[in-house]
Amino acid sequence: MRIRLGCRLTYEFPAPTPMIVILNVHYSRVGRLERPDHLQTEPHVPIESYRDSFGNWCNRLVAPAGHFVMGTDTVIQDDGLPDEEAPGTMQHRVEDLPAETILFLLPSRYCESDLLSNEAWRLFGQTPEGWARVQAICDFVHDHISFGYEHSRPTKTAAEAYFEKTGVCRDFTHLAVAFCRAMNIPTRYCTGYVSDIGQTPPFGPMDFAAWMEVYLGGRWWTFDPRNNQPRIGRILIAQGRDAADVPLTHTFGQNTLTGFEVWTDEIAG
Repeated sequence: MRIRLGCRLTYEFPAPTPMIVILNVHYSRVGRLERPDHLQTEPHVPIESYRDSFGNWCNRLVAPAGHFVMGTDTVIQDDGLPDEEAPGTMQHRVEDLPAETILFLLPSRYCESDLLSNEAWRLFGQTPEGWARVQAICDFVHDHISFGYEHSRPTKTAAEAYFEKTGVCRDFTHLAVAFCRAMNIPTRYCTGYVSDIGQTPPFGPMDFAAWMEVYLGGRWWTFDPRNNQPRIGRILIAQGRDAADVPLTHTFGQNTLTGFEVWTDEIAG
């Protein structure tokens, strides 16, 4: 399956403004791209790229004052299969976990697993460990939070989403991540594209999405508490502890986002 994917973000800046931009496909999927998804800007500006501590590809630039557009566009080869599932996969004892997973057991800026620990054990302490427990967490979060862009705010944490019962996909993910970590399951936050391929129309406007990966049975598995079902055409951009680690754009100054387009479309033939 071939999928065209990309984005176009339009800004107005009152003055030259530094930015960090994370919009490129994750290195784990780069080998399936038909062409590089280089960040393009209008007007053209110098771009310096680097990998952050999580391995995500980041771009540094200074946006000029006035009208500024940036984005990516590429085609990726996808296997066309939904997210893998493996019910019955068990979790590791903390003392048996690989050292590189321990970071994803700890509380973070938006995932206060320490604050939510008692609630997590109250809600999920009697569920079977492993895959069944993660699925129980996703089921709960999916039903507990009402989705709505009007409920979004950039500073909302997992605990606030839990008590307010509203949010967007990042809030679903933050809450599920926090609950999983509180139950001693390493969990990392992911952002990227989730297509509507295989879904029943009508479709809403395309947007970037958030989901999570949990470490069970010696590997990482995808779970999506917002959609709570396997999806086709999930393309990773970045992963970290929470949204603070992987903002699509981080702007060091005043700005106004005036246009936002995201596409992920199957190419026929």
